[in-house]
Amino acid sequence: MAKEIRTIGVMTSGGDAPGMNAAIRAVARACAYYNVNCIGFYRGFQGMIEGDHCVLNARSVRNIISRGGTILKSARSEEFRTKEGRRKAAKQLDKLEVDAMVLIGGDGTFRGGQIFSKEHEVPVIGVPGTIDNDILGTNYTIGYDTALNTVIEAIDKIRDTASSHDRLFFVEVMGRDAGFIALNTGVGAGAEEILIPEEDLGLDRLLESLKRSKRSGKSSSIVVVSEGDKIGKNVYELAEYVIENMPNYDVRVTVLGHMQRGGSPSCFDRTLASRLCVKAVELLLDGKKNVMVGLINNKIAATSFDEGLSGDHEINKELLRISDILST
Repeated sequence: MAKEIRTIGVMTSGGDAPGMNAAIRAVARACAYYNVNCIGFYRGFQGMIEGDHCVLNARSVRNIISRGGTILKSARSEEFRTKEGRRKAAKQLDKLEVDAMVLIGGDGTFRGGQIFSKEHEVPVIGVPGTIDNDILGTNYTIGYDTALNTVIEAIDKIRDTASSHDRLFFVEVMGRDAGFIALNTGVGAGAEEILIPEEDLGLDRLLESLKRSKRSGKSSSIVVVSEGDKIGKNVYELAEYVIENMPNYDVRVTVLGHMQRGGSPSCFDRTLASRLCVKAVELLLDGKKNVMVGLINNKIAATSFDEGLSGDHEINKELLRISDILST
């Protein structure tokens, strides 16, 4: 028989993502609705180890749905990777009488939660919060939509400058292991080329594409580069290669960096966070554990950690085909 859940803990871990505050709010208010206590842990797993916490209720999370970042802070904990660290975290949960946890983060957060749950029999539900959208078991992760809109807005402004000065801009976006941001914003912003980790375009093909653009009459170009692209060591090396081989191009590099993680979350991300986290609380109260909640075909679905962590969310190759057609 499943243990009665009287107190649920919540934390955010890994890279911050717009919509995490909306997720925290949803957990706290769902707990209030179902007459369950809610405790928030600061700085992810490290806060669990140290017992660094606050009591959350319906009123303490007011007015945070529109804020970027996370009021609970976020961090990566090397100590939690050890058995002793996880043992300390379990003792803190016992001390605070926390019966179950909602973990908001990416695959590293879910792996930590999976191990912790198996070792200490604490029910855990994962909520995907990462701008990279690289988690199996959901079509969209919290923060991804906002990041796309942030990048699109930036590229649109860069396009104005590129057109005014007949320049080629390499725009690097986040995505060390996945090219979802680069691919979707590249298509949405009308980029001439999109470079992502999943597809090795090659330097020769990149040059040929840029030369083709020149021949077609284009005086400026945008190349969107995922930070994990494998063609060169980094975006600056790519730019240098083009300068050496196409000296008539005036080449510039813009690295958007951490601005992609910030800002007020979009309506989509606020709604997604709310839907996923209410379901996470309800699953715990129904005795479920060791699953992540996600959005699949616009319906909330639960996927086991084993299945969700077993592979990669595949890139949409149809978008690559569309990009090739539209960049003509």
